[in-house]
Amino acid sequence: MNKRKLKRNLPLHLMLIPGIIISLIFVYLPLVGSVMAFQDYNPIKGFFGSEWVGLKNFEFIAALPGTFQVLRNTIYIAFFKIVGNIIVPVTFALLLNELRSNKSKRVLQTFIYMPNFLSWIILSGIIMDLFSPSDGLVNNILGVFGIEPIFFLGDKFWFPVTMIVTDIWKGFGFGTVIYLAALTNIDPSLYEAAMIDGAGRWKQTIHVTLPGMAPIVILMTVLGLGNILNAGFDQIFNLLGPAVYDTGDVIDTFIYRLGMIQAQYSASAAVGLFKSVVSFLFVSLSYLLADKLANYRIF
Repeated sequence: MNKRKLKRNLPLHLMLIPGIIISLIFVYLPLVGSVMAFQDYNPIKGFFGSEWVGLKNFEFIAALPGTFQVLRNTIYIAFFKIVGNIIVPVTFALLLNELRSNKSKRVLQTFIYMPNFLSWIILSGIIMDLFSPSDGLVNNILGVFGIEPIFFLGDKFWFPVTMIVTDIWKGFGFGTVIYLAALTNIDPSLYEAAMIDGAGRWKQTIHVTLPGMAPIVILMTVLGLGNILNAGFDQIFNLLGPAVYDTGDVIDTFIYRLGMIQAQYSASAAVGLFKSVVSFLFVSLSYLLADKLANYRIF
């Protein structure tokens, strides 16, 4: 029986081999480079010839004046991205669910889903034009109401706000699809019972729709905890400028400058290892909470 089952599933197992090889090369093999965090790494001497310095790189990073500011910026931006990417898609899914025209639903879904397919390279150019303080559409609209132009990408207060809002705008279409799928799993008889009890659309939403969506909302929220230190490198790297480093610099851009520009490989490896360890702890916590709160398990 086992041999017959193995023979039947052999083609599926063989299909996994390319993915396993790619993962070994691009995911697990680079982990060897983490040893740089504990060395005074020299590219000529390599991993085996560089001097071992223990935790000195971590002490060096902790002593830098901007390290904790970068950590604060990362948590601030990532946290509000997670919150916004829950609230906005849920709200929009509820609004779409109230539309009676399927054609209107499809058109709106297509329209809001399109930015999800565009890279931040393309979107960064669009955002720069939209938020330009001189001739950007957003500032032109604000000017109609007598508001002075705002330098969204050059102001320390507005830059993180802009990163949060534009990230939500890009991704909420995908989130909406998830929550619309959750709405289809709600038993229609619950709505019928609510109508018999005299509940209107608002009461049905409060007492039937939202409780029905609660498990998937809780699941997406707790899984988002694993990304608390991922504020979005692609987006921020393409829009960040020195004028807003105080509030816009995040761990990933900090690592990039240390390693690629300043050639402090060991220091950048130390920051990356610290981020990986913290992210692992948050991912573990998020799956534990997902199991406890939403009955979601991988294994």
